[in-house]
Amino acid sequence: MNLAKKLNDPIFKTISQVAHNEGLETYVVGGYVRDILLKRPSKDIDFVCVGSGIQLAEAVQAALGGNFPLSVFKNFGTAMIKTDDLELEFVGARKESYQRDSRKPIVEDGSLEDDQNRRDFAINAMAISLNKDSFGELVDPFNGVDDLKEKLIKTPLDPKTTFSDDPLRMMRAIRFASQLKFDIDADTFQGVIDMKDRIKIISKERIIVELNKIILSEEPSYGFKLLFYCGLLKEIFPELVALQGVDSIEDKSHKDNFYHTLQVLDNISIHTDNLWLRWAAIMHDIAKPATKRFNKKVGWTFHGHEDKGARMTPGIFRRLKLPMGESMRYVQKLVRLHLRPIALVKDEITDSAVRRLLFEAGDDVDDLMTLCRADITSKNNNKVKRYLQNFDKVESRMLAVEEKDKVRNFQPVITGEMIMTTFGLKPGRTIGDIKEALKEAVLEGKIRNEFDQAHEYMLKLGRENGLNVVKPLR
Repeated sequence: MNLAKKLNDPIFKTISQVAHNEGLETYVVGGYVRDILLKRPSKDIDFVCVGSGIQLAEAVQAALGGNFPLSVFKNFGTAMIKTDDLELEFVGARKESYQRDSRKPIVEDGSLEDDQNRRDFAINAMAISLNKDSFGELVDPFNGVDDLKEKLIKTPLDPKTTFSDDPLRMMRAIRFASQLKFDIDADTFQGVIDMKDRIKIISKERIIVELNKIILSEEPSYGFKLLFYCGLLKEIFPELVALQGVDSIEDKSHKDNFYHTLQVLDNISIHTDNLWLRWAAIMHDIAKPATKRFNKKVGWTFHGHEDKGARMTPGIFRRLKLPMGESMRYVQKLVRLHLRPIALVKDEITDSAVRRLLFEAGDDVDDLMTLCRADITSKNNNKVKRYLQNFDKVESRMLAVEEKDKVRNFQPVITGEMIMTTFGLKPGRTIGDIKEALKEAVLEGKIRNEFDQAHEYMLKLGRENGLNVVKPLR
């Protein structure tokens, strides 16, 4: 098969000529070749040459007029050039061998065949020649083209060898299956099952990169089910596995919260590519095993799982090496609040309850409502329709209250400095108490967050606390 017509970017002709001048046998390899055949866009191109990849990269940069930055990684024998549209990586062909207790290979110079042998999957082991006498010819020793046609993930060598060499490839197998909607070859999947314990030698940082790519796939539940069935999920995320299963007492059962969570994840993925909103879907019921109780009158309960789940979130993020800053706090907030909107359906709910939710959710209130809608997973279509209509009512009421009171992310017009100036106070607990009382008064609807009303209320609070006005604000 000749793919020369597919190599329509001028960069390929340039590198072909440079490689010829340098006397370096050169190929396009890996994911770019796969994506050409799948007709998927790709901006990352890997080149392998029999010789020095750094030498080739330096010569290519010179041929491009030196206009694009070159990064050299001598320890790895690789180099990278970033053009306006592409990221080009160059490496010399190599062969690798591994010791049992190490993921770090012993690397030696090798041939194209050696380099293809060390690739993770047959669909990623294909190469296209850039050599003058065979430009565009596909080199496919493991029948990767057939695997693409059959939508199959298969290792080029014995799966145990491939996964023992680099156990992260087990995660990558599932990630590619999830992204491409492919099956995993039976022997390859059995290899993952047999080798799953070896994932322990892989850093959490590398694992979470693959897990996040699974989460961002179009139907992430597929990847999570594969992780669950092969046993990898229990190794890397046992709290999620703990959701699986159904308990029954006196003919009363609860739903399987693992499969419910995956359905919520799929539901939300239809509406957003926001990684952290998808993480909120994963985490929203994470504390149900810890809060599960049986009540003879009502059956199974999970009271407080939203608060418990919010408290669990930092520990899980820390262990998985997820970011501990704003992203974690965002997920934590949505987990804590995910039951609140449905409680606002009742007619007797006051505007103050709506104001409190708007204040606590702030700018994330729309994401919260997206999560709440995704959380409806009943097989009863009438029930789903009824719940969605209830959320429509809640959103209408939230819009009305926000329009009237402007409480989303509100900041009290009376500041701590104003309180200290008025009553001649130094920083201390009294200031915080008055500020909190002012905030509560706004949320309860006693006053509007406007200067005149808030100032008058502050003076009232001062009198109640035995404070004298030292310096009026007006």
